[in-house]
Amino acid sequence: MTTPAPSEDPGGGVPVAAPPTGATSGAPAEYPPASPAGQGMFGIHGTGDTSGFGGLVRPRRLVEGSPRPYGGYFDEVRDALEEAYPAFGDAVEKVVVDRGELTIHVRPERIAEVCQVMRDDLSLRFELCSSVSGVDYLGSDQRRLHVVYHLTSMTYRRRVRLEAAVSAEDPHLPSVTSIYPTADWQERETYDMFGVIFDGHPSLTRILMPDDWEGHPQRKDYPLGGVPVEYKGAEIPPPDRRRSYQ
Repeated sequence: MTTPAPSEDPGGGVPVAAPPTGATSGAPAEYPPASPAGQGMFGIHGTGDTSGFGGLVRPRRLVEGSPRPYGGYFDEVRDALEEAYPAFGDAVEKVVVDRGELTIHVRPERIAEVCQVMRDDLSLRFELCSSVSGVDYLGSDQRRLHVVYHLTSMTYRRRVRLEAAVSAEDPHLPSVTSIYPTADWQERETYDMFGVIFDGHPSLTRILMPDDWEGHPQRKDYPLGGVPVEYKGAEIPPPDRRRSYQ
């Protein structure tokens, strides 16, 4: 959100703040539609959102595989996985090095196999899965739901990210809980928030929302909604009912 330039007071030359562009004093905002990917946040568009993120515009980048050599230990990890896993060529879609991090994009049906090799092979030894989380690329990827696995090798002090993408129509992935027990609650949270179904999970139930909750709140086409909050005697309306920023 840009701040309007101050205007000059004709009387004394004192800068006076100009009214913000587009500000209104109308009724609370209507139910927000989903915004195009890469602009705004949480589907906000034309609601008078007061967070400042409604006008955020981010350039879209087509993330392609990175050329070799990658640098650092990244080449060693890639080569060790290819040597230890005969199905490497079929399972790995691309390898991306960006901002000093290594991401191996894996076909969803192969993610558990790759995790098993990453953990057990003596040249890899990624013993810890520290995080399983979701990302929704609504409008920019047909397989919009991406699941991201952060693996750590305590033996070699290395980190790597695995990423698998599924569609909202068929959001199925093999569970990795039998390989990394720490993924149990993390897969439940990803299921709860994004609706990704982890086949083979021992108890895939909601973990944050009530069992009878409809929908998955962190999908980008999920309505903002909310409940009013009382704070020191004042009531703050839910996000989708706030008035325009004045």
